[in-house]
Amino acid sequence: MKTLQQLLDVKKYKEVISIAPNRPVFDALVILAEYRIGALVVLENEKLVGIFSERDYAREVILKGRSSKTTHITDVMTHNVVCGSPDDTVQEAMTMMTSKNFRHLPIMKDDKVIGMLSLIDLAKETIDYQQRLIKELESYIQR
Repeated sequence: MKTLQQLLDVKKYKEVISIAPNRPVFDALVILAEYRIGALVVLENEKLVGIFSERDYAREVILKGRSSKTTHITDVMTHNVVCGSPDDTVQEAMTMMTSKNFRHLPIMKDDKVIGMLSLIDLAKETIDYQQRLIKELESYIQR
């Protein structure tokens, strides 16, 4: 099974898409829409301080009647972020994400965010891996 670094190497966007904690939620929504993604890492001086997702927006802004133009990211982001390592396997990451019920995993190397993977990224790789394995087994059986 592939490592998280191998998945990052083939991602469409190579740069880390992030936002500062003092920015309004509206700015984050614009970035999410522009890149067609579901979450942003929140960086302050290149240090990970949180993650902001569509779930955070729904639960902490919309349902609480807040304004996305006046509410700051730091007030609604997830502060305690679970991170992965580039050497973790897809299976390890998927197990962690499903057991802790979150959809986006920042990948850290030397205390720096080097990318982010979603549960969909991991699911696609798992399906591809299983299809490759089936083909190999079918080929072995036919010999």
